[in-house]
Amino acid sequence: MGANSTRLSPRQKMINLMYIVLTAMLALNVSSDVLDGFTQVHEGLKRSNSNFSTRNTAVYGQLETLAGRNPEKGQVWLSRATDVRLATERMLQYVDSLKYAIVRKADGADGNPDDIQNRDDLEAAAVIMLSGANPRGAQLRERVNEYCGYITTNIPDTLKRRTIVEALSTAPIARPGSLTPLKWEETKFDQQPVVAAVTLLSKLQSDILYAEGEALASLLSQVDAGDVRVNELNAYVMPQSRLVMRGGRYSANIVLAAVDTTQRPTVYIEGKKLDNSTGLYEISTGTTGTFNYKGWLEVPHGDGSVTRHDFASSYTVMEPMATVSATLMNVLYAGIDNPVSISVPGVATSDISASMTNGTLTRQGDHWVARPAAVGQNAVVSVTANMDGHAVPMASTTFRVRKLPDPSPFIAFKDAQGNPDHYKGGKPFAKALLMSSPGLEAAIDDGLLDTPFTVLSFETVFFDSSGNAMPEVSEGDKFSARQKAQFQRLSRGKRFFISRIKAKGPDGVTRDLSPMEVIIN
Repeated sequence: MGANSTRLSPRQKMINLMYIVLTAMLALNVSSDVLDGFTQVHEGLKRSNSNFSTRNTAVYGQLETLAGRNPEKGQVWLSRATDVRLATERMLQYVDSLKYAIVRKADGADGNPDDIQNRDDLEAAAVIMLSGANPRGAQLRERVNEYCGYITTNIPDTLKRRTIVEALSTAPIARPGSLTPLKWEETKFDQQPVVAAVTLLSKLQSDILYAEGEALASLLSQVDAGDVRVNELNAYVMPQSRLVMRGGRYSANIVLAAVDTTQRPTVYIEGKKLDNSTGLYEISTGTTGTFNYKGWLEVPHGDGSVTRHDFASSYTVMEPMATVSATLMNVLYAGIDNPVSISVPGVATSDISASMTNGTLTRQGDHWVARPAAVGQNAVVSVTANMDGHAVPMASTTFRVRKLPDPSPFIAFKDAQGNPDHYKGGKPFAKALLMSSPGLEAAIDDGLLDTPFTVLSFETVFFDSSGNAMPEVSEGDKFSARQKAQFQRLSRGKRFFISRIKAKGPDGVTRDLSPMEVIIN
């Protein structure tokens, strides 16, 4: 703001400070519903990871049994499987150490990822993962890349290998509106609540365990001991997605390892036979949580006998989530266009719809523009997504609507290098620059809103040798001829005031601005 002729009172200074603190708190506000959703997903991931670990241990146990029965053919595969398990354990322990570091940054030395207190802390993850000379986020990316390169050498199947590479990809990610792709760690941990960062790390552990399971299964299938291998037939569930939004569909392929592809097994789930011969299991999801199911495969043999192989698996259904954030700050300003970013994880931008109360919300390419109507009345943004041909509600987010703050008046000029600059009073100003200036301007130029205003009128107040005030009225936003004549008579060190400044903003509201003092250099 321009300099005032009177000093601010301690009370006014405190009010200004409280406004700044409140604005910062609004910018850091995170919906409790979103935090609860992340907590539910994290709990589901923990159970899924436990199931994956149990399954992987069982496959490793089969390799130990095969190596014991036929050391000459089985020991080499057991040795490779042991290396896979050790590499996976090191990765899981490293990721666990990052979870504890983030939570303890937010909650203190006793912080526990399974009982996060400050779930909405937006700084802890970025400080731990993105700060310092050698950020841990970059270290994690390098270790994930190294692990992915190693684990895929144990998987000869190109399709499975490609699936693992995609699941563990740390390639830069391009966000809507960003000119250049962001580093993987920045998209995962910058401005993320603690609970979201921990959930993302648990999701990474899930992908690591999934990769380990595929590697162990591949090593098991390569053991050249047919009779032993046939005796160790097992059913496996291959989900296309291990996390499902409510309203979506869970899909999984149920297959039998080391079986002739011409011999399709009959699949039963919870006592009911699947209605297809490919082993594709699909079910609609209506409620959130982790769901277990079991069944068996019946495999026919050439002698007419049938063997049964049991299996069990689970899937996690998470609550729909949407991210709605105001580009300017966590408030909307009435009477102007407010850029808004809306996204739903896993849903294309074209499949997202949104509406707003107390104003209008319009799509502009991949972005949205919110224009609230009434000050003091909240604006609620509601988001839906098209999932499998159905419109599914994602989230509703409430924003406070405020009036545009007052602008700062200034005299526009160019510095010695020819760059545009603003003189806002309170310090010496060259008389030549003043004489070349056409008039007075006003704008919010804080680097955030950057909103121009139209100056309607103002007065300049000069003082004669006796101390008598001599006001002169402007011609709109331009200096009048009488004002210019007064400028010409001013000598170095003299000063005058510009007062009774009236300006109108894009919201149509006319405001009285604070006066500014001009000192002639």
